[in-house]
Amino acid sequence: MIDIRQLRYFVAVAEEEHVGRAAERLHISQSPLSRQIAQLEERLGLTLFERSQQRIRLTRDGQTFLAETRALLTHANRLESLGKRLGRGEEGGLCIGYIENAMHAGVLPNALRVLRVDRPNVHVALYNLSSAEQLEGLRQRSLDIALVSEPPVADDPDLLGFQVLDDPMLLALPEHHPLARQATLSPADLADQEWIGVQHRQNCTSREDFVSACIRAGFTPDIRMEATEPFTALGLVASGLGIAMIQKGLSRNAPPGVVLREVPWIAFTTPLWAAWHRINLRPLVETFRKVLTEPGAAT
Repeated sequence: MIDIRQLRYFVAVAEEEHVGRAAERLHISQSPLSRQIAQLEERLGLTLFERSQQRIRLTRDGQTFLAETRALLTHANRLESLGKRLGRGEEGGLCIGYIENAMHAGVLPNALRVLRVDRPNVHVALYNLSSAEQLEGLRQRSLDIALVSEPPVADDPDLLGFQVLDDPMLLALPEHHPLARQATLSPADLADQEWIGVQHRQNCTSREDFVSACIRAGFTPDIRMEATEPFTALGLVASGLGIAMIQKGLSRNAPPGVVLREVPWIAFTTPLWAAWHRINLRPLVETFRKVLTEPGAAT
């Protein structure tokens, strides 16, 4: 393979048409420069220069070779610059898995906004997957970062996790519901209500966790309808079809006709974890991991 250094020497000699001036430009001695040019010609089996005592000129083949050499060196410089930017995490791509709550609560959009300020050239691919699928994607290296409802186990040999959100739950009521105007709410107030459950497709235990929290509070919810995501549940609440528990992070997106109330005696939250592979080979992944796990990243 051709030595890039020899190509740079060749261009300098071709532009100066004088070995001595080219040597000064390259900050090397004249003799080693002449030797490098001779070695390049020998490797190529091509005479690049016509030599005389006064000057050195490109042959016709040398002129053709010079044009291609300049194009190659330009590309090599761009490639070197790209490699350095990748090494600093300024460019490249990220494959990010997420559950819907990462979007609803604003964690993922906010983190991407922060990343884009300093890394505008980064390409991001987002994959809406279950937590189990995401963790497997991390193991297979098809994902760089996962946003999941449950972390990797503590002794996982491959993966690490960090909790980025523990979203409290709010009670969603139709605006004309009698409880919407009641100053304080007790478990007894909710015992005989018609509930809309939320069975998240990406978190199979969410419904069971909700029911268990209600039982601990002193009542069993009468679930008459079930939705697969919280926005559907909010729409049903707005239509007066029941009451529901939704994440606080969704409160800014509640539709008209819904009143949200705090019920701290229902000990039920929606956690969100960031997970990644223990062995990180790319600075960009580490940069985004820090953005996600810094205090305030979820706001």
